[in-house]
Amino acid sequence: MPLDPQVQALRERRAASAAPPLYEMSVEQAREADLADIREAAGDPEPVARVTELAIPGPGGPLTLRVYRAAGAAPQPVLLYLFGGGWTLGTIDTSDAICRALTNAAGCTTVAVGYRLAPEHPFPAALEDCWTTARWLADHAGELGGDPYRLAIGGDSAGGNLAAAVTLLAKERSGPAFTHQLLVYPNTDQLADTPSRRASTDPLLFNHRSVAWYWSHYLADPEDGRDPLASPLLAKDLSGLPPATVLTAEYDPLRDEGELYAERLREAGVPVHLTRYPGMVHGFFAMSGVLDGGRAAVQQAAQCLRKAFDGASGVRLP
Repeated sequence: MPLDPQVQALRERRAASAAPPLYEMSVEQAREADLADIREAAGDPEPVARVTELAIPGPGGPLTLRVYRAAGAAPQPVLLYLFGGGWTLGTIDTSDAICRALTNAAGCTTVAVGYRLAPEHPFPAALEDCWTTARWLADHAGELGGDPYRLAIGGDSAGGNLAAAVTLLAKERSGPAFTHQLLVYPNTDQLADTPSRRASTDPLLFNHRSVAWYWSHYLADPEDGRDPLASPLLAKDLSGLPPATVLTAEYDPLRDEGELYAERLREAGVPVHLTRYPGMVHGFFAMSGVLDGGRAAVQQAAQCLRKAFDGASGVRLP
């Protein structure tokens, strides 16, 4: 189908603004512009029962965690949510509206982590920070009023990549066990040569040049892209990973590699719920304030999480 009319309107406003693509800006300029765009498109942030911040020890220094708590008694299921931004842009503010909406709709405690960004801290720094946070939550969820037996992980774009990589590490290192993984248009292969990657050339939308720009900052050595912890689609064995919800957008260069990863998971015996949103573009999940498709996707993600939490067995690895 053609671009969704609401997406088309966004594209036309971007054309009228004459703003350059992020990949033509400096990293600092792109960080500022990206956050401003996300805040504008996210809509009014939903109130949640409580928001707190704390710091935990990280491999490169203290890590800031923002904790969103839903109304209701403890213990609540816990979602570790990793923001997008191509490992180069973004802060815990980037995913604020998403975390609030998922917290309320899934009835959980959501934790966002301010992981280190590239190019200052290339692969695997962000992954190490996310892995450290996951391990900390497995051990300390109770201190947040959370249930360590119902721990999920999720993220959009680069955050989806990091979420997938953390589950691979958890399998390799025998825990923690995740109830579910939520992967929203994830990067899964640095060198993916797919129809969706090749077809995405529109400079007014996230395109193949955007993808290359982010990877160029994340990887200090292009050969690192062959590591499955950078490109999860290259992992030899995906069996035993957590059940997954994978959401993709029709007009997204990452569409095919996200769907290929979902298929690989399914072939490995992992339960997968895959949905492609027609007419949508990369980033739509963070645009609930202006895109009906974004609101629908967030609600679907929350429903999948709630179902996974309700069906959790209460058994976790050490």
